[in-house]
Amino acid sequence: MKPLSFIIITYNRPDDALELLQNIAGLDEAAGLLQEIILVNNLSSVSYSKVEDYIRSQSSLPFQYIQAPENLGVARGRNFALRFATAPVLILLDDDAVLQNKDALKQIVQAFAEPPATPSPGERETAIVSFKILYYDTLEMQKNGLPHKKYSQYKDKHSFYTYYYAGGAHAIKREVLEQVGYYPEDFFYGMEEYDLGYRILDKGYAIQYNDSIVMLHKESPLGRKPTSEKLRMMWVNKSKVAWRYLPKAYFYSTALLWSFQYLRVTGFNLKHYFRAWKAITSIPRTEPRHKISQATMAYLRKVEARLYY
Repeated sequence: MKPLSFIIITYNRPDDALELLQNIAGLDEAAGLLQEIILVNNLSSVSYSKVEDYIRSQSSLPFQYIQAPENLGVARGRNFALRFATAPVLILLDDDAVLQNKDALKQIVQAFAEPPATPSPGERETAIVSFKILYYDTLEMQKNGLPHKKYSQYKDKHSFYTYYYAGGAHAIKREVLEQVGYYPEDFFYGMEEYDLGYRILDKGYAIQYNDSIVMLHKESPLGRKPTSEKLRMMWVNKSKVAWRYLPKAYFYSTALLWSFQYLRVTGFNLKHYFRAWKAITSIPRTEPRHKISQATMAYLRKVEARLYY
């Protein structure tokens, strides 16, 4: 079996998806290292005929083009795609991106074999490698793509252990997913990486960032302002994650501080504000807790995790 598989979820971006597939085909040793390249169309409303034609023309590479039964969202879409993956290491990329370095596949294999030396996670094995993310047009570093909140302190590091990862730019061991389960299917949009990440850390694994694999993201450096509905989902989901896995104080601080963030970003748009609070106040009654261990909390402190927000 070859060591790597690609997982790509696409929705209404046929030109971007085509460029990404062409990019993957041009990577060093693609035919020798890739078990499969899985592209799931999340029930797009535009034609993907050019993508389908390209895949049919590439008989030397293991492309799989799969139509989802509905728009599954991010978490359910990834879970749907993961059912088809068989390689030991799975690479998940956003569909509006390409890999910059032609040796990215070899660098992924190397990153799992030789993880960072500091800070030492003890006996923890690396489960996830999060990639460096640059803007496609400017080649500037995408600040919110670095998997650490202490951006100035960590942005120039080659590699480090951390506590979350870039959902659209990472590689993960399939055997770890089989142990801890897939993404939470009640999260339609946002924060599913935190939920899975805490479960992986609590199983005794580590997450690392490595800048030897570089993704170019077709997002404006000005960022994408989330809609009030998407921001509501992020706020509720981050509160769920805090309740499920962290000491209760972090649930309350997360819920409160995210409420301020929601109002600031949306300009006091109250359309979804009270709906979010209704969902959040029900969390202690409806969500079971799976509080992480003291060993996991020690890991989080060692990697300087931000937990209160």
